[in-house]
Amino acid sequence: MEQLINIVWVFLASVMVMLMQAGFAVLESGFTRSKNTNNVLMKNLMDFSIGSLIFYFIGFGLMFGSDSNGLFGSSGFINPVSLGLYADTLSPEVFIFFQTVFCATAATIVSGAMAERTKFSSYLIYTVVISLVVYPISGHWIWGGGFLSQMGFIDFAGSMAVHAVGGLAALAGAITIGPRIGKYTPDGKSNAILGHSIPLGALGVFILWFCWFGFNAGSSLEAATYVGHIAMTTNLAAAAAALATMFLTWFRYGKPDISMTLNGALAGLVAITAGCHIVSMPGAIIIGLVAGFLVTFGIEIIDQKFRIDDPVGAIGVHMLNGVWGTLAVGLFATDTPVVEGIRGLFYGGGLDQLIVQGIGAGAVIAWVLVTCFITFNVIKHTVGLRVTPEEEIRGLDIGEHGSEAYPEFTLKH
Repeated sequence: MEQLINIVWVFLASVMVMLMQAGFAVLESGFTRSKNTNNVLMKNLMDFSIGSLIFYFIGFGLMFGSDSNGLFGSSGFINPVSLGLYADTLSPEVFIFFQTVFCATAATIVSGAMAERTKFSSYLIYTVVISLVVYPISGHWIWGGGFLSQMGFIDFAGSMAVHAVGGLAALAGAITIGPRIGKYTPDGKSNAILGHSIPLGALGVFILWFCWFGFNAGSSLEAATYVGHIAMTTNLAAAAAALATMFLTWFRYGKPDISMTLNGALAGLVAITAGCHIVSMPGAIIIGLVAGFLVTFGIEIIDQKFRIDDPVGAIGVHMLNGVWGTLAVGLFATDTPVVEGIRGLFYGGGLDQLIVQGIGAGAVIAWVLVTCFITFNVIKHTVGLRVTPEEEIRGLDIGEHGSEAYPEFTLKH
């Protein structure tokens, strides 16, 4: 009976995480211009479709197969069920499904950062690469018995393994493809290019916030009493980050900014994901508050100082706060209903865990940036990464897909 309850719980969490694809789709659609909506939706759909097949045949084996020198898995290809993982407490099929939806989440983060100027066919190539190699190998290091897990690296639900990986890939892609037409003036000043629907963006954030309880609490892989603690730390961090962002933008701009506050909530969710099981509720609030400041200043610096065009703020949300959440474990880890005996710096544990977290973050950063810069540059110099200026100005819905998301309305280009 216990195994059946576990199966129901983890399956429910899995479909909640799958629903995050819808959250990302409407969030990105709302934060970009209406002439690119169909393109956004197609990319999100293909992230999940391609990722599901690639991860089943190859990626899962690289991530969870028999460990090879702490670097990658070497078994379970083509037939991952044969590995028999969690056969006694869950079921191999449910575990594979749960990990598949995580892989799709990492892949789809890049879509927003490269929105409104990326060739659809080229984006599909990237999706294959991250689902086939990039995500599974770093995932093996963290969750599959690789060298980071052997060192004691902690990332419960994927601040680093999922969100920072997606955010780092987004950084590499946004730098390689360059900014949208009209984003920066000749003297380097940033122009705001507004999205077409804040309501869609807000709906996306609410969907993601809801689904994050499946993302974090479902990573328990069992129906246990401590999932309530994980749900509470997750919610408190998101709420604290949203409030911090709202008041910060209110103070700096004179008005509370809705789009930045929405990203603030996501930043808090990303940041708490690594340590949701091992930090206290007050600790989660502090992690969320820092995330709110980090995403606000981070997005501004990325845009205005480094002139990296990220239409939806994915780099600031997922990369910066994925790294922050990973390091925060080394600061705020303490005894909880989930884990005892591991303490961070602020709870008398010294620097040991923080150093391990830093080594892990550094290794993943190096791996993802190198592989993704190579991937995007190979695409750029072979089949091409960017649409023509004419297509970009007219909109990718027409240029790439031959259709419009809002055919009954006259769109402003």
